[in-house]
Amino acid sequence: MDVGNRIKQLREQNKYSQNYLADIAGISQTHLRRVELGTADITVGHLQLVCDALGISLKDFFNVSEEQEDISSAISNLTPKQRNLLLEFLKSV
Repeated sequence: MDVGNRIKQLREQNKYSQNYLADIAGISQTHLRRVELGTADITVGHLQLVCDALGISLKDFFNVSEEQEDISSAISNLTPKQRNLLLEFLKSV
């Protein structure tokens, strides 16, 4: 999971700017921006602050639905050739 993209997704769902989320989480906006861009890592402590500001738990942050797990499992069981065929099919849609 790309933590930065997940933070951005949740931030945008809440219609929060980076500045607003950083302020209510108590972290610097520069650090939040770098995490979202993937140029910096985030500590569990800071991630907990972000989750608190978003009103979710760490478990919810990392939660993957059963349907996503089923799809991921099915894809991982494909042969490399089957994965390439699936990828080509998805690109054509």
